[in-house]
Amino acid sequence: MSKHISVLLNEAIDMLDVKENGIYIDGTLGRGGHSEQILKRLKGGKLYCFDLDNVAIAESKERLSAYENVEFIHDNYKNMFNYVDKVDGIILDLGVSSPQFDESERGFSYRFDGPLDMRMNKDDKLSAYEVVNHYSKEELEHVLRDYGEEKYYRSIVSNILKTREEKVIETTFELVEVIKRSLPYKVLNSKGHPAKQTFQAIRIEVNHELDSLKEFLNSFEGKLNKDGRVVIITFHSLEDKLVKYKFKELSTVVDDLRIAKLPSEIETADYTLLSRKAVIASDEELTNNPRSKSAKLRGIKYGKDLQEYHEKHPLYHVKPNSSPAFRNIQICILREKYVMVSKEKAPAIHFLIQHPKMVNAFENMIIPVTEEETAPY
Repeated sequence: MSKHISVLLNEAIDMLDVKENGIYIDGTLGRGGHSEQILKRLKGGKLYCFDLDNVAIAESKERLSAYENVEFIHDNYKNMFNYVDKVDGIILDLGVSSPQFDESERGFSYRFDGPLDMRMNKDDKLSAYEVVNHYSKEELEHVLRDYGEEKYYRSIVSNILKTREEKVIETTFELVEVIKRSLPYKVLNSKGHPAKQTFQAIRIEVNHELDSLKEFLNSFEGKLNKDGRVVIITFHSLEDKLVKYKFKELSTVVDDLRIAKLPSEIETADYTLLSRKAVIASDEELTNNPRSKSAKLRGIKYGKDLQEYHEKHPLYHVKPNSSPAFRNIQICILREKYVMVSKEKAPAIHFLIQHPKMVNAFENMIIPVTEEETAPY
């Protein structure tokens, strides 16, 4: 059995910013790599670990046996709030672990011959065998087109149906051969395995992966303590799009630009993105762990980023100030959208700036701060 190497381990844990006495959830326990790093940082807090794979839970229990402040739960992460109310942080490492890929009997990989299974939870009834051998033409086309983004989905489905008329497709290699017969020569000789997208699509269908992610993304709002964080690692564009747009939605307040408002009248979002762009693996990690190539890390926190400057510049202290920074001017910045410069005394004048370079200049201007009396040297 291969050893699972947690992808973007340091980056994800740093983004989670573990508090010693916090309550945390690892929604995709796997072999316990992320959980172990969280537990090392906890003192009076607690960690709840979820996974659908009993084998993964058993191995992680052994790995984390030295810790008492951890609870293991055999359930889908989308149901986490049935067990825990408010938390300080949640981490999800989506996709399949290396041992699941490398165990031929699990049927996840096109590299090893094994039964068509692909179930993360072995207690589930739906398997890859059922999808391949019993789904209708329309259902198969939907799975391959929408979950695998497979360009040649019609040809592959047509050959699956023809093969089914003669025999049952029982193994991963049998399915791979059907897929290869369906693709043009140029695809078969290009980089990447020709069955990759089809196997991904069937796995997503079997385990309802996108449905689970959607349910979770619509459930955590209101479940984070102040400054609580959600950190998610995705491995394909379908997952990443869901995370990206949900995080953007929560961290953005949409204003009607046709209505002039004073800065004090404009709402700000309750959530803050932890990075402008997705974090990807370093060159060193790509060399040591090629499976990190497609990984993307995104995070969001509950709370406005008033103190971010102070956190990055410990020699300075930032505090809310009810007095305006300028006597007759206020500046409102809606990130990556516009800047409003307002002269408030009569006659009131509002300048709406949307030029990208000017907006960027305002976003990166130096924030007024109060210097500490003494600086530690």
